[in-house]
Amino acid sequence: LSVLVLVTFIRDIPSELHEAMRLDGASHLQILWRLVIPLSRPALITVTIYESIQVWNGFLFPLVLTQSPEVRVLPLALWSFQGQYAADVPAIMAAVFLSAVPMLLLYIFGRRQLLTGLLAGFSR
Repeated sequence: LSVLVLVTFIRDIPSELHEAMRLDGASHLQILWRLVIPLSRPALITVTIYESIQVWNGFLFPLVLTQSPEVRVLPLALWSFQGQYAADVPAIMAAVFLSAVPMLLLYIFGRRQLLTGLLAGFSR
């Protein structure tokens, strides 16, 4: 999905802009840094948010690969927060809320670019 969003967004950059920069003597790297990356910022933010959420919510893969409690990822730490016979529900809910705060802040600050990036391929 990330590759699809990025490829669709980058293909929508007019080729006239590439040609104009090429005529001005820009190299491929300069075209990338001065044209493609600034114009595809909404798509990059969309992919960053999407991939961050995918990594943040990973549970099964880290459960299989990690052996020690010191290197556990957040969902595994939340899962091991409960006891064998009882669970401290208020403490678990507080930990879940605190673990969701970074993703909520990332969404709040990047929602305009997120929506622009997600809707970029549907403008035709």
